[in-house]
Amino acid sequence: MSYVPPHLRNSTSTTTTTTTTTSAAKASSATDVDRSKLSYSSNSHSNHNDKSFAAPLSSFSHSNGSRWSSAAHSSANRAHSPPASVVPQWKPSERVLRMKPELIEEVCLRLNLDVSVSPDSAPPPAPIESFTDMCLHPSIMKDIAFHGYTMPTPIQAQAMPVALSGRDLLGCAETGSGKTAAFAIPMIQHCLAQPPIQRGDGPLALVLAPTRELAQQIEEEVKAFSKSLESFKTAIVVGGTNISEQRSELRAGVNIVVATPGRFIDHLQQGNTSVSRISFIVLDEADRMLDMGFEPQIREVMRNLSKKHQTLLFSATMPEEIEGLAQEYLTNPVQVKVGKVSSPTANVTQSLEKVPDSEKTDRLLGLLVEESSRAERAGHPLPLTIVFVERKTRCDDVAEALVAQGLHAVALHGGRTQTEREAALREFRKGTTNILVATDVASRGLDVSGVAHVINLDLPKSMEDYVHRIGRTGRAGSMGNATSFYTDRDMFLVANIKKALADVGSGNALAFATGKTARRKEREAAAAHKQARVTLSKSSSMGPTSINIEDKYKFMVSDPDSKKEGAADSAWDD
Repeated sequence: MSYVPPHLRNSTSTTTTTTTTTSAAKASSATDVDRSKLSYSSNSHSNHNDKSFAAPLSSFSHSNGSRWSSAAHSSANRAHSPPASVVPQWKPSERVLRMKPELIEEVCLRLNLDVSVSPDSAPPPAPIESFTDMCLHPSIMKDIAFHGYTMPTPIQAQAMPVALSGRDLLGCAETGSGKTAAFAIPMIQHCLAQPPIQRGDGPLALVLAPTRELAQQIEEEVKAFSKSLESFKTAIVVGGTNISEQRSELRAGVNIVVATPGRFIDHLQQGNTSVSRISFIVLDEADRMLDMGFEPQIREVMRNLSKKHQTLLFSATMPEEIEGLAQEYLTNPVQVKVGKVSSPTANVTQSLEKVPDSEKTDRLLGLLVEESSRAERAGHPLPLTIVFVERKTRCDDVAEALVAQGLHAVALHGGRTQTEREAALREFRKGTTNILVATDVASRGLDVSGVAHVINLDLPKSMEDYVHRIGRTGRAGSMGNATSFYTDRDMFLVANIKKALADVGSGNALAFATGKTARRKEREAAAAHKQARVTLSKSSSMGPTSINIEDKYKFMVSDPDSKKEGAADSAWDD
């Protein structure tokens, strides 16, 4: 069943009343009471504060609620009350505890960490540059060594001590920075300190992510760091897969659920799981989840959690919507940034090329065939390349055209089945296929190492999306290339890209606004830019005249001097 936001829901008693008789009204009322109890199957027996649960519970009643109202199911739900969560008592090594403020500041500077807390909060834990000094569970340490992790990345060095100490965290770091392990390892450690789960219990920890692909990556990493733990169970709960299999897993009891918000709400509505035992929650790529319209679902989950829980929120950007979410649901968080969020680096060479829409595919084929031939002469395969397109149908067409030219290409978009999407990513990661043609489903969250070239066959609509696309290459200190084809309709974005590159080339720092409000303002500016170009065009045909164009738009109205713009070294990390 699809999720219905709270403000659109009808009164629970009106949805089932079909007659005006007193007996029918009573039956309807009784049915709705049963449903509200089943919505979060064990919440009615929780030891948590009633205020945090009462209001929204009845909103999860559903049309097939009677299916879950059997005596056996109700009895199973009442069999035991969920135990109270345990706050783990964690301490780092003595060496870390003896670190002086000057040394902590030196480490933060070296790791390019920006760490802040509110004035009335306790100081943040010191960054830790060794997994051994984090005093983790022996099984977790065994799995860290098994997977070849030798030392924490900057985000792990700071975020892990914060999470292990039980503090809320607001983290800003790019996808390829190791942030998944930064929350996965403390999350596993937290779960190990909790009373064992039983059949019918909800999870101990929950990770919400915007897309199926990102959720799968997170679950794989959670499994990697819990490999040596017997009876430690994780479940992935996403759309596009068999819901009955997910139902069985959830009812059997799992320690950690990694989910997309919509499908998790579906399972809550059906009584397959509950939030009563969740004491550790992660919102990953939170900015993307808000962009995709998941804010009602996120809020529904957050306001039904026990007050005794820890929240970690990770976002590649920090728009005002994320700041509002953090203020509402995080308690005195430690804010950790790695580098300058949405700021330039010098590891991606960008080039802009004006190509008529009808010639884009041919130009792409020529470019990739040439690169493939060059790579073959050098004795190595074509480097991993992502081609971004606007529409699903074009995605398939371009992939087919590349394959017809003898290139190894595969398509990835929302119209493909989950099995097809998983296979496409698997082939691309392994290098069996070295060209991934994708819509914006691949622009965020996907961490594929070794991507050397990003090609925008169709430019996106906003600067923010452009930044996330080219951020798929030039990761973790490696070099990358980004090539973008554009037409006259893209001139506003092209002008902004050129201006940004010029600013960076001049040594000026650059950060751009993100989020829904920023994109609305960008659309307004694009409309003003279009009007300015129309005015300029008219004036050219009428001869010299006085044109009044706002100063902030003047840099946008000049046409490019050449078909292909000179390459510029710069990029933005997401």
